[in-house]
Amino acid sequence: MSVKRTVQAITPAVLRRLTDEGRAPRLLDVRTPAEFRTAHIPGSYNVPLHTLREHRAELRSHLDEEVVLVCRSGARASQAEQALAEVGLPNLRVLEGGMNAWEAADAAVMRGPERWDMERQVRLVAGSIVLATGLVGVLVPGVHLVGTAVGAGLTYAALSNSCMMGVLLSKLPYNRGPRVDIGSVIAELRSGR
Repeated sequence: MSVKRTVQAITPAVLRRLTDEGRAPRLLDVRTPAEFRTAHIPGSYNVPLHTLREHRAELRSHLDEEVVLVCRSGARASQAEQALAEVGLPNLRVLEGGMNAWEAADAAVMRGPERWDMERQVRLVAGSIVLATGLVGVLVPGVHLVGTAVGAGLTYAALSNSCMMGVLLSKLPYNRGPRVDIGSVIAELRSGR
């Protein structure tokens, strides 16, 4: 029987105070490179969730101090926390509310070209599929079941705190941005950038 870990969180206000005092922990942003380029916390390192999972043992030896994991809302950061905890990394926290909460707190953000975030893309694709199959279903019996399957997938995504559609959309060129090279990330972590 596996025991579910309690994720340790840090509020934007506390993180901001630590940063202002020069005591900022390491910030790992686990969103896609495209999301990171759009907006990120100054001084954070982009290590997309799939890269982090794949190279967590390598990262572990370069992350001995406090680490705060960041994503859009906290869900992917919680998954990253679990992955890093499995390799024995202590002192992990998740930014409560993610970039949404950080920006709502009017904290410092580095901005790049504007892009649609993953959640918005999922809503567009899922809504378009449901709308199209609902309209076509008037003429073609059974097509509406595709929309029903999308609804079931979204329900599962909410219950499991994962999203297969988001994973698939993250593989599109629009969302990939520049590929994150783990060697470069480790070099930046070593140098403290």
